[in-house]
Amino acid sequence: MNIEETIVEKLRSLPSPKQQEVLDFVLFLHSQIHTEEIQTQEKEPVSFLTAAKKWAGCLESGIGDLSYNKKYLEGPKAS
Repeated sequence: MNIEETIVEKLRSLPSPKQQEVLDFVLFLHSQIHTEEIQTQEKEPVSFLTAAKKWAGCLESGIGDLSYNKKYLEGPKAS
C-alpha cells in the first residue's frame, strides 16, 4: 500500500469534522508550496551596493567626507 492509499484509508475512518481538518491542512500545505514558488521566482540576485543605495546618506554625523579628514581616519588615541 502506498502513501496515498494509506492516507485515503485513514481519512475514510475519521468523522466528518476531522476530515475537514485534514482537508484544511492539505490546502494550507498547498498554499505554502505555491507561496515558496512565487518567492523563489521573484528573487533576483542583487549586489550589496544596489541594496544599500536607499540607505546611503540617511544619517547625519556632522562629519564631512572621512576620506579627506585625516583626524577621523586615525581613530581614537591611547592615553
